[in-house]
Amino acid sequence: MADLSDPDPTKLVSNPVSAEEQAREHDRQLVLQIIQPGLAGLMDGSVSSLAPLFAAAFATRDSRTAFLVGVATSVGAGISMAFAEAMSDDGKLSGRGNPILRGGVCGLMTFLGGIGHTMPYLISDFLTATVTAGVVVAFELAIIAWIRHRYMDTPLLSAAFQVVVGGVLVFLAGIAIGSS
Repeated sequence: MADLSDPDPTKLVSNPVSAEEQAREHDRQLVLQIIQPGLAGLMDGSVSSLAPLFAAAFATRDSRTAFLVGVATSVGAGISMAFAEAMSDDGKLSGRGNPILRGGVCGLMTFLGGIGHTMPYLISDFLTATVTAGVVVAFELAIIAWIRHRYMDTPLLSAAFQVVVGGVLVFLAGIAIGSS
């Protein structure tokens, strides 16, 4: 055993962590602290805002009203998801990291997920706005499927199927409610 009073550090026993292990841990922390809360927020913002937005759009056939409902839904959901994520886990037991960071990422991505398909309702023509919003929704769902595939090791077709089925069901519910 090395003499701890000896200033020669080469005599001290250590367990160095390999660069590969450090990279793996960095990737794991990135997924736990940024990707997963961001993905949860993006999914929530993109999918759960579909029903109120399209219900308002089809009930009123007015782009301005749909836009206001979409903004309110996006802001409210972003705040709600930020608090839910931040308060769900302090990060100590799970290793998920800083709750304020996770909550901020989740809230921001929730807002972005909802506001994306809300913005087309700045177009005054209802039909043009609605078709454009539908295209944006398809793009959002494709991004979510790709992120699930890339970072969560979900097969791409499986991720796409799950996201599209959920999105289409919520989209159709919004249209049905708004058209009734």
